Amino acid sequence: MSFLHVSGVSVLEEGSTILKDISFTQQELQNIAIAGETGSGKSTLLQTIAGLVQPASGQVLFEGEKVWGPHDVLVPGHAGIAYLSQQYELPQFLRVEQILKYANTLTSGEAENLYTICRIEHLLKRRTNQLSGGEKQRIALARLLTSSPRLLLLDEPYSNLDVVHKSILKEVIRDISNSLDITCILISHDPADTLSWAEEILVMKGGQILQKGNPEQVYTQPVNEYAAGLFGKYNILTPALAQAFNSLTNSTLNHYNLLVRPEHIKFAKDKSNGVEGKVQQVTYYGSHYETEVTLLDTLLTVKTLKNGHQQGDKVFVTMVMP
Repeated sequence: MSFLHVSGVSVLEEGSTILKDISFTQQELQNIAIAGETGSGKSTLLQTIAGLVQPASGQVLFEGEKVWGPHDVLVPGHAGIAYLSQQYELPQFLRVEQILKYANTLTSGEAENLYTICRIEHLLKRRTNQLSGGEKQRIALARLLTSSPRLLLLDEPYSNLDVVHKSILKEVIRDISNSLDITCILISHDPADTLSWAEEILVMKGGQILQKGNPEQVYTQPVNEYAAGLFGKYNILTPALAQAFNSLTNSTLNHYNLLVRPEHIKFAKDKSNGVEGKVQQVTYYGSHYETEVTLLDTLLTVKTLKNGHQQGDKVFVTMVMP
């Protein structure tokens, strides 16, 4: 039996289809990330799983039992599922310890452990108007976790956070899963947040799941340009270039446009190992360089750790299949 089973879920709002025939399963302690453009239905999907939005069709089963929508129950939501929205509002001017004690079902030792995991033990005596945005978010998260949920739904938890608070929250979410045995689903626009954390990624567009797979599959084998663009830069390999690379590598690239990441394009020593091109621009990004090269009337981006080229150089380029 799956920990979470979403089957044929569709959601309608004012006659418009927000979600259409969404189906997927999640095992206990499996990290799932959802990626997609704004308006693709990601938040609505999380809210439907949490029992906060009524599906027009289909159902959500959590640990074998149906999650009822707000039309079916007096108080929306499911006791075993916690949803952290993007608007994590806290009562004004109360001390943090006052906020946390209201829904607390934990023993004092369990609560202290939770506060340590959420990195808020030093904030308990502060009032909410004395907290930064990142601190407020971790407190809102801790407040949800005091009810001991088994599934945690995180809606864009890293948005509007600076680098320091984002790094802290990433550690918190990792420890929540590892130390508290809580299963998580997370939405994020940043590919670094999803690729390094998730075991499975759902790519959404227009209320539908466009692609499902592990991070490596979704990154290296995107189903189209939309899916590719969500996870970083990519090159469009034309049929002419595919044919040129085929002759060099004796591979069997299909003769239609392919989507190739910049790190899979490499510089070669000479024309016997690469296709001739011309450097248009070199850009430094701290951890790597990106070199734009024109070859066979196509502009490709090459990602390298070191740079040995400048604008106008003649170069030879090949491709390494992921």
